[in-house]
Order: sequence, then structure tokens, then C-alpha cells
Amino acid sequence: MTSPDQHKPGHRKAGRIGAVVSALALLAMLCGNHEGRVEDIWLVGLAVLLLAIVVGDTVLRRNGLRS
Repeated sequence: MTSPDQHKPGHRKAGRIGAVVSALALLAMLCGNHEGRVEDIWLVGLAVLLLAIVVGDTVLRRNGLRS
């Protein structure tokens, strides 16, 4: 038996694909029926944040700084 903290979390590739698909969905929401620009700023900001996390994780793994 092993304790739950000894298990590796989820599938990395599925997480990356999910983050990219979510970012694309957020950007697709820009074509909506809203009038203000605040929503656009939030949608673009969150999409950029998700993509930055995916790129940062990829770079860190390539350089061997994350396991």
C-alpha cells in the first residue's frame, strides 16, 4: 500500500492540451454580444496567463528544473 501523497498527479500532456483548449475557448468568447471592453481584457488576460503557464512549464521541464 502507498499513501496518496506518493502518487504522481494526473497526466501532464492532458493538462497541457486542456489548458490550450481552454485558452482558445476564452479567445473564442471575444465574439460575443457584450459591449464593454472589461470583459475582453479579462478574457485575453486569462488566456495569456494559461498559455504562459504552459510555455513556462515546458521550458522548465526541458531544462530539467522540474521533475
